[in-house]
Amino acid sequence: MFKRKSKCVFKGGNPYQNLEKTSVLQEARTFNDTPVNPRKCTHILTKILYMINQGEQLGTAEATETFFAMTKLFQSRDIILRRMVYLGIKELSAIAEDVIIVTSSLTKDMTGKEDTYRAAAIRALCSITDVSMLQTIERYMKQAIVDKNPGISSAALVSCLHLCKNTSATDIVKRSLNEIQEALNSDNVMVQYHALGLLFHIRKTDRLAVTKLVAKLTKINMKSPFAVCMLIRMACKLLEEETIPRSESPLFEFVESCIRHKSETVVYEAAHAIVHLSGTGARHLAPAVSVLQLFCSSAKPTLRFAAVRTLNKVAMEHPSTVTACNLDLENLISDSNRSVATLAITTLLKTGAEASVDRLMKQIATFVNEISDEFKIVVVQAIRALCSKFPRKHTVLMNFLSGMLREEGGLEYKASIADTIIAIIEENPEAKEIGLAHLCEFIEDCEHTSLTVRILHLLGKEGPRTKQPSRFIRFIYNRVILEGAVVRAAAVGAMAKYAANCEMLNDSIKVLLKRCCLDVDDEVRDRATFYSQLLSSNNRQLITDYLSEPMHVSLPVLEKTCQDYVLNPTKERIRLNELPVDIVVKNVSQEPTRKQNVDNAVNKPVEVTVENVDGQKLPSLVDLDAGKLFCSSEPSMLTEPETEYVVRCTKHIFNHHLVLQFEITNTLDDQILEDISVALDVSEGFQYLNEFKCPSIKYQETGNVYVYLKFPDDSVDAIASFTAKMKFIVKDCDPLTGEVQDDGYQEDYRLEDVEMTLKDQMIKVKVGNWDSLWEEAKSVCFEVQETFALPLTSGGLSDTVSQIISFLGMAAANNSENVHPPNKSSHIVNLAGMMRGNCKVLAQAKLALSENSVTIQLTVRSTDERVAELVVSTLD
Repeated sequence: MFKRKSKCVFKGGNPYQNLEKTSVLQEARTFNDTPVNPRKCTHILTKILYMINQGEQLGTAEATETFFAMTKLFQSRDIILRRMVYLGIKELSAIAEDVIIVTSSLTKDMTGKEDTYRAAAIRALCSITDVSMLQTIERYMKQAIVDKNPGISSAALVSCLHLCKNTSATDIVKRSLNEIQEALNSDNVMVQYHALGLLFHIRKTDRLAVTKLVAKLTKINMKSPFAVCMLIRMACKLLEEETIPRSESPLFEFVESCIRHKSETVVYEAAHAIVHLSGTGARHLAPAVSVLQLFCSSAKPTLRFAAVRTLNKVAMEHPSTVTACNLDLENLISDSNRSVATLAITTLLKTGAEASVDRLMKQIATFVNEISDEFKIVVVQAIRALCSKFPRKHTVLMNFLSGMLREEGGLEYKASIADTIIAIIEENPEAKEIGLAHLCEFIEDCEHTSLTVRILHLLGKEGPRTKQPSRFIRFIYNRVILEGAVVRAAAVGAMAKYAANCEMLNDSIKVLLKRCCLDVDDEVRDRATFYSQLLSSNNRQLITDYLSEPMHVSLPVLEKTCQDYVLNPTKERIRLNELPVDIVVKNVSQEPTRKQNVDNAVNKPVEVTVENVDGQKLPSLVDLDAGKLFCSSEPSMLTEPETEYVVRCTKHIFNHHLVLQFEITNTLDDQILEDISVALDVSEGFQYLNEFKCPSIKYQETGNVYVYLKFPDDSVDAIASFTAKMKFIVKDCDPLTGEVQDDGYQEDYRLEDVEMTLKDQMIKVKVGNWDSLWEEAKSVCFEVQETFALPLTSGGLSDTVSQIISFLGMAAANNSENVHPPNKSSHIVNLAGMMRGNCKVLAQAKLALSENSVTIQLTVRSTDERVAELVVSTLD
């Protein structure tokens, strides 16, 4: 009789799915058996590697025991088992102890005659070798780099690249530069690619060395398409740092020549690089777009996808350049790959005419449910741009977005749709009714709390200003009775805003709010009680301040003021109109310095609170009756960062007073400064009141000098410039012992002028209901209007908008600081701010492009006519 051999048959699924660490490590004891069973040991090693790669954590003792058992497998000559051992060494080397014991075995395999072992042995050896042992294998690594076997050469180059992550090892790897240069001339595509990657990594911190390398390689014909792609990226990195025009740059000429390369990979890399280079004009984009147009009709799905995705990127900034590809893009609408079809349609939406919008939206609707959230977001972004381009199509686009909202999807995808609808509502008043209606329907089934709260805030802000505000109340009240505490609290706030702005709904909403006063959640109950009492008081001023037009008080300052009041109840009552309003926080680029310690001192942020400046109590402010701090300017440098004394000035603004804080850093190790003061040539109208000198500043230390001034009486025009001079006594000292000489001498040091500008005295105020505020200001404020012309810059309207915001120091409302699309010929910027003295200011700048300039019509409305005239004169 014959015995049937048993076979292990896996009927689908993962055979390693339910592994237990303990049992697998027990099986590892099989490695000690004699003779070695290669097939069984290979299977066990596979299990161990699978567990590690799945995130299973091995203890140090477990990893060490397994590692030493695995070293017994070196006695086997089985090729598959030996390669598994090398992989095991690489994985366990970071966990186990004393892994260096296998160095001799790996070195023997690395230098042996069996090429099958050598490449893997090199990778394993370099993973366990530290810097102290690297010198012992340096000679073998040099030989491996220039080995005739391309697999061994590549393994050595890649291992050296990994070793270079350690700075100390980089110096040892640099000794092999001759061998790496020789490998760069290899006929093997991967060896050449890896050699170039290693060379660049070694020289990347030396711009001159990289420039020479790129200049040399661009003149020769490299055989590896992967190496050419890397060379293109290196050239583009240098191009971004160049200041010469693209047409005159030999590097750009090289990148452009790669469009005609025989390898499709290189051609696409060159086209992709040109498209993503900053400052590339339509003329330079033309050859790249032509190549991408050819790829659109390629039989390879990867090329079609790459081409249409890159064209989609180009269409965002240069839609006219992509118009020539519209016919090819329309052919891709029916592509079997839905991602390609989606990108094709979204690109057509950016480049097509208004008449084609309806047809394209219908085509998207046929398969939008079949694509991933990532590409759905691309569609949403295209629709957002389309609404700005064709505002009359808002009904079609809103209906489409509403359908997408009701489909399944993640938070990021749903949030992008909600953001788009909100942006459309803010940009196009005609879309407000339909947009809010769609959002109301969406929150009925929305499972994302944060998104629901955002929509409720929008409904509370925009809903009362629609033609039929009552249609939204039902949806808001449903959130009160159906949702969690966070959503209920937001819904209570939204209802209160309806009651404050819609008299016809006031009584019914009061009833609903009283029901909410019995809520089990403290936050909901407190909000409902507060709003009920506020609305029942019929005090229009309070209702306006807290609901209709809430004050943007700085919350940190309000918190500190309340804490002080609790500690000292005898103080006068807190008055919100005397507190500074909230400001728009932004990152300020810091000035470079020559030393790290000086850099830390100079760029230390200045923290200003209500009653002190930079942590120092200033009692004279109380004597001067300066009141509360209004705002503080950004620090401005009054010296060059490389000078011996680094000085910067921060202006602290009060309603009638000005405190100039001079931060002085001493960068000389052989001098100590004493009795430091700053002499100012005060402009006419300003009054010099007092000064706080700095007693002493040692090496690497920073001291402060404060000068107190008073603004001109009965005048808001406080634009001025003060000449400044620092006066101090210099005492020489020994840098080593620190011994200071008794005798000193008087020294004067001229500083840059201290400029007092409009934006120093203006706070950026964030407002959401711009349209209503602008209309209300028309009847109660003074209005001043003027027309200007500014030179047109390369950045177009975007640069001009940034300049206006910078000059005026005000905050843009309703995202009007963004010019979208970038090639618009006209734009409107809405600005809001508060001038020193708590004077509210609104401004609207209408911009229009002409041939070589930008025409600006600036309209300013303010409660003080002098402030309005001052704001207008700033752009004159």
